[in-house]
Amino acid sequence: MKLIRFGPKGFELPGVELEDGMRLDVSSRIEDYSGSFFASNGLRLLKEWALSDFEGAPVVPDEVRLGPPVARPGKMVCIGLNYSDHARETGAKIPSEPVLFFKATSAIVGPNDELVMPKNSNSTDWEVELAVVIGKKASYIEETHALEHVAGYVLHNDYSERDFQLKRGGQWVKGKSCDTFAPLGPWLVTPDEVGEVQLLDMWLTVNGKMMQNSSTSNMVFGVPHLISYVSQFMTLEPGDIISTGTPAGVGLGMDPPEYLKEGDIVELGIDGLGSSKQIVKAWRVDS
Repeated sequence: MKLIRFGPKGFELPGVELEDGMRLDVSSRIEDYSGSFFASNGLRLLKEWALSDFEGAPVVPDEVRLGPPVARPGKMVCIGLNYSDHARETGAKIPSEPVLFFKATSAIVGPNDELVMPKNSNSTDWEVELAVVIGKKASYIEETHALEHVAGYVLHNDYSERDFQLKRGGQWVKGKSCDTFAPLGPWLVTPDEVGEVQLLDMWLTVNGKMMQNSSTSNMVFGVPHLISYVSQFMTLEPGDIISTGTPAGVGLGMDPPEYLKEGDIVELGIDGLGSSKQIVKAWRVDS
């Protein structure tokens, strides 16, 4: 299934997108795609309703804004340097264990919302990533059972302000958590529709120029390992997100580095997970 959330920012409603592209409003039976939805077998109930062709569900017009397909999660865990080519382009060693950092959930926006560069930013960068949505509580789980805890997958652009991240002291979170720095979607796609998660092509362009063109097959640590690994350090709860890292082709890795400016258009996609588009806007008092 393809889960969507639609409507004005902060007032999104749950919906689904069918194979023919039609979008349906399911808010008459589903409150939201939150942690409690996943924890209470909401996906199973939604699939049972689908068997009756979503009888009575109204159509969502195409022009209605899409929000992030998951209501704000409890936490968003990100994996750094998880593609060997990306590690090399940034001058970092390929990690022997996954590198973990957090991204503030206040950074989450819809897939096609504007990207607002933060105040005093000179080095806002892009990163196409596969993100995993947890569907079942996971603590100290074995890698062989890790995928049993997945509700679905989403497209994520892990925007980064490199000066904040690397030159301001402390952890990466300062450069990763600015408002609008985590566009998610268009959909949450359930595992049965994704297929082999380690064989998905991924890409990102800036103003039509291909910057990233890779595959999830190039991860240093695959999705099952990442879920198991993170669960050794913290309990993963329904609705939580793990973003699995980015391949080579980021602005930081260029010589000289190349970063976003106002008016740039960033487009990205992953096979089966759809595509998204963000127009870059400079920070202003009314942003």
